[in-house]
Amino acid sequence: MSGDWWPEDVERGRRVAVAMSGGVDSSTAAALLMERGYEVVGFTALLWGCCGGPDVYYVAKHLGIRLYTVDFTELFKEQVVNAFVAEYLAGRTPNPCMICNRRVRFGPMLDYALAHGADFMATGHYARIRRDPDGMCHLLRGVDDGKDQSYVLALLTQGQIRRLLLPIGDFHKSQVRRMARERGIPVAEKRDSQDLCFMAGGDYRELLRRLAPDAFRPGPIVTRDGRVLGEHSGLPGYTVGQRKGLGLSDGPYYVLELDAGNNALIVGRKDELLADGLIARDVNWIAGEPPSGPIRAGVKIRYRAPIREATVTPLPDGKAEVVFDRPPGAIAPGQGAVFYRGEECLGGGMIVRAFRAEQTDRVPLDGPPG
Repeated sequence: MSGDWWPEDVERGRRVAVAMSGGVDSSTAAALLMERGYEVVGFTALLWGCCGGPDVYYVAKHLGIRLYTVDFTELFKEQVVNAFVAEYLAGRTPNPCMICNRRVRFGPMLDYALAHGADFMATGHYARIRRDPDGMCHLLRGVDDGKDQSYVLALLTQGQIRRLLLPIGDFHKSQVRRMARERGIPVAEKRDSQDLCFMAGGDYRELLRRLAPDAFRPGPIVTRDGRVLGEHSGLPGYTVGQRKGLGLSDGPYYVLELDAGNNALIVGRKDELLADGLIARDVNWIAGEPPSGPIRAGVKIRYRAPIREATVTPLPDGKAEVVFDRPPGAIAPGQGAVFYRGEECLGGGMIVRAFRAEQTDRVPLDGPPG
């Protein structure tokens, strides 16, 4: 077995609470921790009607560890589901995993684990942590590029990362499955979930129709210069960069913006999607403090987007300006802008807007609430 994922300054035998989902990743993380000599307990959270299901109990029994079930239903609904809906109503495209990690998983859930005797919390995320002798922690990309999840962990603070263990970040998914098979873990061949944890196989539009039916009001499809081309069926059904499903002739047209104030879907040609930069709000710098001035960094604008080189400038009130070397397309407000230096994740924030270089009003006076 390769990898050196456990902190050298942590004595083995200390208690680790593993957030278990019933999947192969968190299950293997728990097994590896046990083999390294930690006292492992599992906990699974009820999150608005979803949890690990029976598989998480089978895994805990197989490993011989105590499993606690914690009801975070109301907290999750308030902090994640309601925020998810509110972002769509405002014409933005949210990343609920980043919202959850900031407001639930590594906030109240971590606090719960520590308050009940754990020294650390561990998860099955594909990312790594490097600890300096002085105690500074650095978040690194996972070894498996195809599974790296540092993007959704970019809003974690130093205090949270110091209490976090990521046992599988040094491995590729194929290695994790092999280790699970070798240990007889019952979910070794279980398929990865492709859904949002609270969707349970459904479509996010169905959730929005149920919780906010008025959001699906028809409205105009217009160009930047005000030409009306057609009618949309409700703004939450579209996202920036979308080409298919617009029902327009004389195309192709692409979604440029969701104008919630006017209930208008703004479309244009492909070159109109290109933007020179973006403004992010609620920016978290994992080091604890923002840089003193502009820095060079790689930036991801979506979980599956490539890293693009840019200049990142910290701004007052927790904002940052990103100017790309080469303009990317389809920058969607509500998604995360995450900053990297090599394999290290420096932090990130939530995209407020994209801009062209010639714009002088790049920074909004008041960003939307965090």
